Amino acid sequence: MRAQPFEAAIFDLDGVIVDTAKFHYTAWKRLAGELGFAFSERENEQLKGVSRMESLELLLRAGGITDLTAEQKEALASRKNEWYKELLETLTPDDVLPGVRRFLGRLHSRGIRTAIASASKNAPLILEKVNIRPLFDAVVDGNSTARAKPDPEVFLQAARLLTAEPAACIVFEDAAAGVEGAVRAGMRVVGIGDSGLLARAHLTVISFEQLEPVYLLSHIGIAGHTGGEERPDEHWAVRGERLDG
Repeated sequence: MRAQPFEAAIFDLDGVIVDTAKFHYTAWKRLAGELGFAFSERENEQLKGVSRMESLELLLRAGGITDLTAEQKEALASRKNEWYKELLETLTPDDVLPGVRRFLGRLHSRGIRTAIASASKNAPLILEKVNIRPLFDAVVDGNSTARAKPDPEVFLQAARLLTAEPAACIVFEDAAAGVEGAVRAGMRVVGIGDSGLLARAHLTVISFEQLEPVYLLSHIGIAGHTGGEERPDEHWAVRGERLDG
């Protein structure tokens, strides 16, 4: 079989590295309440991985609100973000999700470069609060990209910063929009969460505690898909060598 080098790992931030997804939902739910409608966790799934303004549009659509000006929308998005940042101030290193630090350490020990690829404009604050920034070689966030997921821009920019070809990258995502964006970028994708919601991912796990590099490389790419096309003739390797533990 033809080995596909595995040189870089690209991670979403919210809900993958740190459990800030709950803070987003709390803030959006509060905003919906002030606007006079309820907003469920299931509806909130659509907001994962997309930009703040696109998330607001989805929220307003859920509430049947269609008559706001651009200025009013900006004000609502800013209000939500202030509530969200207040919640972020409570973050500590203990809020890094289980298995993440160990998994990142295993990747670095084998020379795999790592990056954050997030729609969040608060990524620098989050990484600082949980003291995990040194574990990433590059960070691409909502402050440095113009197009939100599922556009592949954020992933392609991360790959460029890591000097890795898209085909040599594996992306870790918890949102359908992010999974789609990574697939469009020509990258392999590990979904973190519900396989039913992340059907386009090549492999889905509940958390990094389930994931060892050797398992990842022996299961992803064997019958995975890129843009819907299966490639059973490829397997993943680390700089040309299979991981054995």
